[in-house]
Amino acid sequence: MPRHIAKPPPLSSPPPLSASVPPRARLGDSSDADAYQFVPRPLAAMAKSFADGFEIRPHRHVRDQLVYAVTGVMRVRTAQEAWIVPPDRAVYLPADTVHAISIRGRVEMRTLYIARDARDDLPAAPTVIEVSALLRELVLALIEEPVVYDETGRGGAVAYLILAEIARARRLSLMIPMPRDPRLLRLCEALLADPARRTTLDGWVETAGASVRTLARLFEGETGLSFAAWRQRVRFHNAMEAIVAGAPISEVAARNGYRSASAFAAAFRKVMGQAPSSLRPAGA
Repeated sequence: MPRHIAKPPPLSSPPPLSASVPPRARLGDSSDADAYQFVPRPLAAMAKSFADGFEIRPHRHVRDQLVYAVTGVMRVRTAQEAWIVPPDRAVYLPADTVHAISIRGRVEMRTLYIARDARDDLPAAPTVIEVSALLRELVLALIEEPVVYDETGRGGAVAYLILAEIARARRLSLMIPMPRDPRLLRLCEALLADPARRTTLDGWVETAGASVRTLARLFEGETGLSFAAWRQRVRFHNAMEAIVAGAPISEVAARNGYRSASAFAAAFRKVMGQAPSSLRPAGA
Protein backbone atom coordinates (compact mmCIF):
# COMPACT_ATOMS: atom_id res chain seq x y z
CA MET A 1 0.00 0.00 0.00
CA PRO A 2 1.32 3.47 -0.81
CA ARG A 3 2.31 5.66 2.10
CA HIS A 4 0.25 8.81 2.35
CA ILE A 5 1.52 12.05 3.77
CA ALA A 6 0.21 12.53 7.29
CA LYS A 7 -1.59 15.82 7.80
CA PRO A 8 0.93 18.16 9.41
CA PRO A 9 0.11 20.03 12.59
CA PRO A 10 -1.14 23.60 12.12
CA LEU A 11 1.69 26.10 11.99
CA SER A 12 0.45 28.32 14.76
CA SER A 13 2.91 30.53 16.59
CA PRO A 14 5.15 28.54 18.95
CA PRO A 15 6.12 29.69 22.42
CA PRO A 16 8.58 32.63 22.56
CA LEU A 17 12.20 31.87 21.74
CA SER A 18 14.28 30.75 24.71
CA ALA A 19 16.49 33.81 24.61
CA SER A 20 16.85 33.72 28.37
CA VAL A 21 18.55 30.31 28.42
CA PRO A 22 22.07 30.81 29.81
CA PRO A 23 24.86 30.16 27.31
CA ARG A 24 25.94 26.86 28.83
CA ALA A 25 22.62 25.69 30.23
CA ARG A 26 21.92 22.03 29.54
CA LEU A 27 24.90 21.85 27.20
CA GLY A 28 25.45 18.26 28.16
CA ASP A 29 22.02 17.22 26.84
CA SER A 30 22.89 16.41 23.25
CA SER A 31 19.25 16.02 22.20
CA ASP A 32 18.06 19.42 23.49
CA ALA A 33 18.08 21.89 20.60
CA ASP A 34 17.95 24.87 22.96
CA ALA A 35 21.33 23.92 24.38
CA TYR A 36 22.94 24.51 20.98
CA GLN A 37 21.58 28.01 20.38
CA PHE A 38 24.03 29.86 22.60
CA VAL A 39 27.31 27.97 22.35
CA PRO A 40 30.30 30.32 21.84
CA ARG A 41 31.00 28.96 18.37
CA PRO A 42 29.60 29.91 14.94
CA LEU A 43 28.42 26.31 14.33
CA ALA A 44 26.88 23.74 16.64
CA ALA A 45 26.18 20.21 15.40
CA MET A 46 23.52 17.95 16.92
CA ALA A 47 22.90 14.24 16.27
CA LYS A 48 19.49 12.80 17.00
CA SER A 49 17.54 9.68 15.99
CA PHE A 50 13.82 9.58 15.21
CA ALA A 51 11.39 6.72 14.67
CA ASP A 52 9.11 6.49 11.65
CA GLY A 53 6.01 8.67 11.98
CA PHE A 54 7.40 11.03 14.62
CA GLU A 55 6.12 14.59 14.34
CA ILE A 56 8.19 17.58 15.47
CA ARG A 57 5.63 20.25 16.18
CA PRO A 58 5.94 23.87 14.97
CA HIS A 59 8.90 25.62 16.59
CA ARG A 60 11.70 28.05 15.79
CA HIS A 61 15.32 28.68 16.76
CA VAL A 62 17.51 31.63 17.67
CA ARG A 63 20.09 30.45 15.12
CA ASP A 64 19.88 29.50 11.47
CA GLN A 65 19.44 25.75 11.00
CA LEU A 66 20.55 23.26 8.39
CA VAL A 67 18.01 20.43 8.60
CA TYR A 68 19.80 17.33 7.35
CA ALA A 69 19.54 13.56 7.83
CA VAL A 70 22.08 10.95 6.73
CA THR A 71 19.34 8.29 6.52
CA GLY A 72 15.58 8.43 6.15
CA VAL A 73 13.30 11.09 4.72
CA MET A 74 11.91 14.22 6.36
CA ARG A 75 9.07 16.50 5.40
CA VAL A 76 9.74 20.06 6.45
CA ARG A 77 7.00 22.67 6.41
CA THR A 78 6.77 26.39 7.06
CA ALA A 79 3.65 28.53 6.76
CA GLN A 80 4.47 29.29 3.11
CA GLU A 81 6.27 26.19 1.80
CA ALA A 82 6.80 22.46 2.23
CA TRP A 83 9.65 20.18 1.15
CA ILE A 84 10.60 16.55 1.13
CA VAL A 85 14.21 16.06 2.24
CA PRO A 86 16.00 12.85 1.20
CA PRO A 87 19.58 12.15 2.37
CA ASP A 88 21.20 14.04 -0.52
CA ARG A 89 19.29 17.24 0.28
CA ALA A 90 19.03 19.61 3.23
CA VAL A 91 16.81 22.57 4.09
CA TYR A 92 18.41 25.80 5.24
CA LEU A 93 16.13 27.75 7.59
CA PRO A 94 17.08 31.27 8.72
CA ALA A 95 16.71 32.10 12.41
CA ASP A 96 13.17 32.59 13.72
CA THR A 97 11.54 30.57 10.89
CA VAL A 98 8.58 28.67 12.32
CA HIS A 99 8.69 25.12 10.97
CA ALA A 100 7.44 21.59 11.60
CA ILE A 101 9.09 18.30 10.62
CA SER A 102 7.48 14.94 9.82
CA ILE A 103 9.67 11.84 10.00
CA ARG A 104 9.39 9.17 7.31
CA GLY A 105 11.26 5.96 8.04
CA ARG A 106 14.04 5.72 10.59
CA VAL A 107 15.80 9.09 10.46
CA GLU A 108 19.31 9.82 11.66
CA MET A 109 19.29 13.60 11.85
CA ARG A 110 22.57 15.51 11.82
CA THR A 111 21.49 19.12 12.08
CA LEU A 112 23.57 22.28 12.30
CA TYR A 113 22.74 25.46 14.20
CA ILE A 114 24.53 28.39 12.62
CA ALA A 115 25.11 31.89 13.93
CA ARG A 116 23.47 34.42 11.61
CA ASP A 117 26.69 36.42 11.30
CA ALA A 118 28.86 33.37 10.67
CA ARG A 119 29.09 34.31 6.98
CA ASP A 120 27.43 37.00 4.90
CA ASP A 121 26.53 34.80 1.89
CA LEU A 122 24.37 32.22 3.66
CA PRO A 123 20.77 31.81 2.43
CA ALA A 124 18.48 34.62 3.57
CA ALA A 125 15.26 32.64 3.01
CA PRO A 126 14.25 28.99 3.48
CA THR A 127 16.08 27.05 0.79
CA VAL A 128 16.73 23.46 -0.26
CA ILE A 129 20.38 22.76 -1.01
CA GLU A 130 22.17 19.83 -2.56
CA VAL A 131 24.40 18.03 -0.05
CA SER A 132 27.69 17.13 -1.69
CA ALA A 133 29.74 14.14 -0.56
CA LEU A 134 32.20 16.60 0.97
CA LEU A 135 29.53 18.49 2.92
CA ARG A 136 28.12 15.21 4.24
CA GLU A 137 31.50 14.08 5.54
CA LEU A 138 32.21 17.48 7.04
CA VAL A 139 28.93 17.44 8.97
CA LEU A 140 29.74 13.97 10.30
CA ALA A 141 33.23 15.15 11.24
CA LEU A 142 31.88 18.11 13.21
CA ILE A 143 29.54 15.77 15.12
CA GLU A 144 32.67 13.99 16.38
CA GLU A 145 34.15 17.22 17.73
CA PRO A 146 33.29 18.70 21.15
CA VAL A 147 30.37 21.14 21.04
CA VAL A 148 32.80 23.87 22.07
CA TYR A 149 35.45 22.81 19.58
CA ASP A 150 38.95 24.23 19.26
CA GLU A 151 38.59 27.05 16.73
CA THR A 152 42.31 26.89 15.95
CA GLY A 153 42.31 23.11 15.50
CA ARG A 154 40.46 20.44 13.52
CA GLY A 155 37.02 21.57 14.70
CA GLY A 156 37.58 25.13 13.55
CA ALA A 157 38.87 23.98 10.16
CA VAL A 158 35.87 21.67 9.65
CA ALA A 159 33.42 24.42 10.64
CA TYR A 160 35.06 26.87 8.23
CA LEU A 161 34.77 24.38 5.35
CA ILE A 162 31.13 23.60 6.21
CA LEU A 163 30.20 27.25 5.91
CA ALA A 164 32.03 27.50 2.60
CA GLU A 165 30.23 24.40 1.25
CA ILE A 166 26.81 25.65 2.32
CA ALA A 167 27.46 29.03 0.67
CA ARG A 168 28.40 27.41 -2.64
CA ALA A 169 25.87 24.54 -2.56
CA ARG A 170 23.44 24.31 -5.44
CA ARG A 171 20.00 25.71 -4.56
CA LEU A 172 17.10 23.48 -5.60
CA SER A 173 13.49 24.44 -6.35
CA LEU A 174 11.91 21.38 -4.73
CA MET A 175 9.37 23.16 -2.57
CA ILE A 176 5.59 22.92 -2.51
CA PRO A 177 4.22 26.47 -2.17
CA MET A 178 1.52 26.74 0.50
CA PRO A 179 -1.35 29.26 0.36
CA ARG A 180 -2.45 31.63 3.10
CA ASP A 181 -6.13 31.81 2.21
CA PRO A 182 -7.94 29.46 4.65
CA ARG A 183 -10.28 28.13 1.97
CA LEU A 184 -7.46 27.04 -0.31
CA LEU A 185 -5.37 25.88 2.66
CA ARG A 186 -8.09 23.35 3.59
CA LEU A 187 -7.92 21.90 0.10
CA CYS A 188 -4.13 21.79 0.04
CA GLU A 189 -3.82 20.15 3.44
CA ALA A 190 -6.29 17.46 2.36
CA LEU A 191 -4.22 16.74 -0.74
CA LEU A 192 -1.02 16.65 1.29
CA ALA A 193 -2.68 14.02 3.48
CA ASP A 194 -3.80 11.97 0.45
CA PRO A 195 -1.83 12.83 -2.72
CA ALA A 196 -3.41 10.00 -4.74
CA ARG A 197 -6.88 11.49 -4.37
CA ARG A 198 -8.35 12.07 -7.84
CA THR A 199 -11.00 14.66 -6.94
CA THR A 200 -11.22 17.40 -9.56
CA LEU A 201 -11.33 21.06 -8.60
CA ASP A 202 -15.15 20.92 -8.91
CA GLY A 203 -15.18 18.28 -6.21
CA TRP A 204 -13.37 20.51 -3.73
CA VAL A 205 -15.94 23.31 -3.75
CA GLU A 206 -17.82 22.11 -0.65
CA THR A 207 -14.65 21.31 1.33
CA ALA A 208 -13.06 24.65 0.54
CA GLY A 209 -16.20 26.75 0.73
CA ALA A 210 -15.39 28.58 -2.50
CA SER A 211 -16.39 28.37 -6.15
CA VAL A 212 -14.30 26.64 -8.80
CA ARG A 213 -13.45 30.00 -10.34
CA THR A 214 -12.33 31.40 -6.97
CA LEU A 215 -10.22 28.32 -6.19
CA ALA A 216 -8.52 28.46 -9.60
CA ARG A 217 -7.75 32.15 -9.09
CA LEU A 218 -6.40 31.51 -5.60
CA PHE A 219 -4.14 28.71 -6.81
CA GLU A 220 -2.57 30.94 -9.44
CA GLY A 221 -2.33 33.95 -7.18
CA GLU A 222 -1.09 32.31 -3.96
CA THR A 223 1.04 29.38 -5.20
CA GLY A 224 1.99 30.48 -8.70
CA LEU A 225 0.72 27.13 -10.00
CA SER A 226 -2.50 25.78 -11.43
CA PHE A 227 -4.43 23.20 -9.41
CA ALA A 228 -3.19 20.41 -11.70
CA ALA A 229 0.43 21.55 -11.49
CA TRP A 230 0.31 21.91 -7.69
CA ARG A 231 -1.21 18.45 -7.27
CA GLN A 232 1.39 16.97 -9.62
CA ARG A 233 4.18 18.48 -7.57
CA VAL A 234 2.71 17.02 -4.37
CA ARG A 235 2.48 13.61 -6.04
CA PHE A 236 6.07 13.80 -7.23
CA HIS A 237 7.21 14.65 -3.71
CA ASN A 238 5.28 11.63 -2.49
CA ALA A 239 6.89 9.55 -5.24
CA MET A 240 10.32 10.81 -4.22
CA GLU A 241 9.69 9.54 -0.70
CA ALA A 242 8.70 6.10 -2.02
CA ILE A 243 11.73 5.86 -4.33
CA VAL A 244 14.14 6.81 -1.54
CA ALA A 245 12.49 4.10 0.58
CA GLY A 246 13.36 1.56 -2.14
CA ALA A 247 10.07 1.13 -4.03
CA PRO A 248 10.50 0.13 -7.72
CA ILE A 249 10.03 3.05 -10.08
CA SER A 250 7.50 1.08 -12.14
CA GLU A 251 5.38 0.59 -9.02
CA VAL A 252 5.67 4.26 -8.04
CA ALA A 253 4.66 5.27 -11.58
CA ALA A 254 1.54 3.09 -11.44
CA ARG A 255 0.55 4.47 -8.02
CA ASN A 256 0.65 7.96 -9.45
CA GLY A 257 -1.49 7.23 -12.50
CA TYR A 258 1.21 6.71 -15.15
CA ARG A 259 0.92 3.84 -17.61
CA SER A 260 4.66 3.39 -17.98
CA ALA A 261 7.79 4.02 -15.97
CA SER A 262 9.30 5.94 -18.89
CA ALA A 263 6.38 8.41 -19.06
CA PHE A 264 6.58 8.92 -15.31
CA ALA A 265 10.36 9.41 -15.45
CA ALA A 266 10.07 12.03 -18.20
CA ALA A 267 7.41 14.00 -16.32
CA PHE A 268 9.30 13.68 -13.03
CA ARG A 269 12.53 14.96 -14.56
CA LYS A 270 10.73 17.93 -16.14
CA VAL A 271 9.16 19.03 -12.85
CA MET A 272 11.78 18.00 -10.30
CA GLY A 273 14.93 18.61 -12.32
CA GLN A 274 16.38 15.12 -11.83
CA ALA A 275 15.71 11.56 -12.92
CA PRO A 276 13.81 9.41 -10.42
CA SER A 277 16.53 6.76 -10.73
CA SER A 278 19.02 9.21 -9.19
CA LEU A 279 17.11 8.93 -5.92
CA ARG A 280 17.51 5.18 -5.58
CA PRO A 281 19.41 4.05 -2.48
CA ALA A 282 22.97 2.88 -3.16
CA GLY A 283 22.93 -0.73 -4.32
CA ALA A 284 19.19 -0.75 -5.08
